Amino acid sequence: MLDTKLKNNPKIVWLAVILVLCICSAGMILLYPSIRNSAQEDRNESSNELGLYVDEFTSLAEGNYVLYNQLSKETSQADVLEENAYNEFRLLERYTDYSITDEEGNILLESQQDVQEALESGQDGRYALKVEFVFDSHGQVSSIGVSGSRLDRETAYGMEQALISAQEDLEYDFDYNGFRKISNPENVTVRYGMTEENLTEYLYTGRMGDEESADVYWVLESDGFFWIFLLFVGITAAAAILLPFWKRTDGPALFRAPLEIVLLVAVIFFSTLFYQARMIWKTMNHELILIVSPAEAPVNTAVSYLLNFFVWAFSFGIVFWLVTCLRPMFAMGKEYWRQRVWTIRFILWVKRGGTRSVRGAKNTAGGVWQRFKEFLRRQYDLLLHFDFTDKTNKMILKVVIMNFVVLFIITFFWVFGIGVLIAYSIILFLFLRKYLDQVQEQYKSVLRTTSRLAAGDLDTEISEDAGIFNPVQDELRKIQAGFRRAVEEEMKSERMKTDLVTNVSHDLKTPLTAIITYVDLLKNEKDEEKRKEYIGILEKKSQRLKVLIEDLFEISKATSHNVTLHFMKLDITGLLKQIELEYDRNLKAAGLEVKWDVPEEKVIVELDSEKAYRIFENLIVNISKYALPNTRVFIEVKEEQDNVSVRMKNVSAAELNFNADEITDRFVRGDVSRNTEGSGLGLPIAKSFTELMHGTLKISTEADLFRVEIVFPRVRE
Repeated sequence: MLDTKLKNNPKIVWLAVILVLCICSAGMILLYPSIRNSAQEDRNESSNELGLYVDEFTSLAEGNYVLYNQLSKETSQADVLEENAYNEFRLLERYTDYSITDEEGNILLESQQDVQEALESGQDGRYALKVEFVFDSHGQVSSIGVSGSRLDRETAYGMEQALISAQEDLEYDFDYNGFRKISNPENVTVRYGMTEENLTEYLYTGRMGDEESADVYWVLESDGFFWIFLLFVGITAAAAILLPFWKRTDGPALFRAPLEIVLLVAVIFFSTLFYQARMIWKTMNHELILIVSPAEAPVNTAVSYLLNFFVWAFSFGIVFWLVTCLRPMFAMGKEYWRQRVWTIRFILWVKRGGTRSVRGAKNTAGGVWQRFKEFLRRQYDLLLHFDFTDKTNKMILKVVIMNFVVLFIITFFWVFGIGVLIAYSIILFLFLRKYLDQVQEQYKSVLRTTSRLAAGDLDTEISEDAGIFNPVQDELRKIQAGFRRAVEEEMKSERMKTDLVTNVSHDLKTPLTAIITYVDLLKNEKDEEKRKEYIGILEKKSQRLKVLIEDLFEISKATSHNVTLHFMKLDITGLLKQIELEYDRNLKAAGLEVKWDVPEEKVIVELDSEKAYRIFENLIVNISKYALPNTRVFIEVKEEQDNVSVRMKNVSAAELNFNADEITDRFVRGDVSRNTEGSGLGLPIAKSFTELMHGTLKISTEADLFRVEIVFPRVRE
C-alpha cells in the first residue's frame, strides 16, 4: 500500500531522497574527528616503519657524482641540470647533510660547517639516518654503510642492499645505456646524514610537494575515511534501489542518461575524492573559510561546516543519480543496452543503413572486414589442420611473429595500452577456447576411430576429418590395414593347420597302409621270389615314410628358427654343378637339358654349406619331377654389387593353376590332385633355409613357365 502511495505521490519520494542525503551528509561531518584520528594514527604508524621507504633513498647513489662534480667541475652545472638521471637527488639534497673527504680524512666538501665531524663520529644520536660510500682509486664503490637512530638491523641491511643494487644499475647505465658520467669520484668517502626532523619532513612533505598535500594524502589513504565514506555511499545506493521512486524503466529524463555519460561522471566523481579529503583536513584545521579573525571564530566554523554539508549532499546526490540511472539495467534487460547505450545505438543505426556516406563507409569497411575474416579463417583452418610432423619450427615462428606484431601495436597506445592488452587477452582467450574445443572434437574423432579398432571393426572406412590429428588418423588406417592382414594371415594359418592335419594324415597313411598290407602278405607267402618282391616294396615304402618324417622335422625346425648355422665361404656355381651332376640321371630320364649361364670365375658367398646344398637340391629335384619332358632347363648366376642371384626356369608339365605366393607354404603342391609322391615340403624348406641365411626366395609363373629366383647378400651381416 505504501509503495503504491509513494509512486502516486512523487513529492513524498523526493522528500525522502533529500532526507537521506541530509542524513548522510550530516553523518559524514559528525565523523570528521574519527577520520582525522585515523589519518594521524596511520601517519604515526608509518613513520616508524622506515623500511617501507628504502627505495626513496636510492638516489643517494646518483648524488655521489653530482656532489663530486662540484669539486672536479668536469661538467658544467647547466649540463648537470639537464641530466634526468640526477633529478631525483635534487629533492633529497634539501633535507640532507653531506660531506666528502679524501683518504687522509681531509674535508673536500661539506653542506655546512662542522657537519663532517658529526657525520664521521660513531655517535648516531644526531642523525636518524646515515649513509657512507667509499670509492677506490678506480672510481668503484668498495663499501656502503647504513646506520642511524631510526634504523633497526633489518631496515639497515635492506637499505644497504637497495643502495648496492642502485649503484650497480647506475654503473650499467653509464656503460651500456648512454648515460654520461658527470664526474668520477676516486679515493674519496661520501657521507650523508638526515636528522629526525629532516627525515620526517622529507617523507611526509617533500615527497608530496608540500605539507598540505602530505596531510591530505594521509586523510585519503586512511582506513577511517575509506570505511566511513563507503558506509554513506552504501546507504545512498540502497536508498536509490529500495525507494519506490517510479516505474523502473522510465522516469524523468535526468535519470535516463546514457551509460557512457554515467560511466564518465562516475570516473570524474571518484577521481575528485582528493578534494573532499582536502576539504576535511582544512575544515578540521580551521583553514577552509577565513571571514573574520581568528580562524577559530564561530562564524568561520559555521560557514565551513555548512559548505561541507552542501558538498557532501551534492556528492551523495551524484551517487544516488548514478545508481538510479543504472537500476533499469536489470529491469529492462536487453532493451537497456539498445536504448541507453549510445555505442550500441550507433552500431544498430549503422546496420540499418544510416546515411549514404555511412552506407559507403560501411560497405568499404565490410569488404575490408570480410577479407580480414577470410584471412583469419584461413589461418585458423591452418591451425586446425596443422601437421606437427611437417615444418613445426616454421609454424611456431609464424605464430610468435604474429603475436609479436599485435603486442608491438598495443605498445603504441601508451596510457590506454593496458586496456587494449586486456581486450586482446579476452579475444585471445575466446579464440583459444574455440580452437581447443574444436581440437577436442578432433581428438574425440580419433578416439572413436581407436575404439572401433579396439572393438575389432576392421572394415569400416576411416574418413572423418581429424584436423591436426590427421597424421594419427593416417597411422590408424595403416594399423587397420595391418590388423586386417594379420587376421587374414591368421585365418590362412588356421587353414594351413587344417590342411596340415589332412595332408599329413594322407601322406603318412599311404605308405603306412602299404607297409601293413605287405607285412601281412609276407607272413603267409611261401614263394621266395614274391617274398623278395614284397621286401623290396616294404623297403621303398619305409624310405618314403622316413623321407616324409625327416622333411616334417626339417620344416618344423626351420620355421621355428631352431637351426644352428655354420657359415663358410662357398662357391655357388660349383655347388650347383655338383648337385646337377648328382641328379643327372634323373634329369636325363625326364628328357631335360640344362642350359647354364654362370660366371667363369668362382662366385663366393658366406653360407651354411649343408643348408645351401639342401636348397638347390630341393629345387633341382622339383624340376626333375614337374618339368615338361624333352624341354630345356635354364640355370643362371648373376653377380651384383651387394647381392648374388640364382635363377632357375623350366616349362611345367602340368597346368600352373596355383597361387605362386602360396606354393612355398607347407603341403602345397603344383599338382593339386596329389598324384605324385612329393611331400609338398621341398619348396617351403628351401624358402625357410634361404631366409635363415638372410636371403630371399621368390617364385613367379607366366603361362606354363615356372621361375625361381634366390638372392643372397655377398657378405653376411
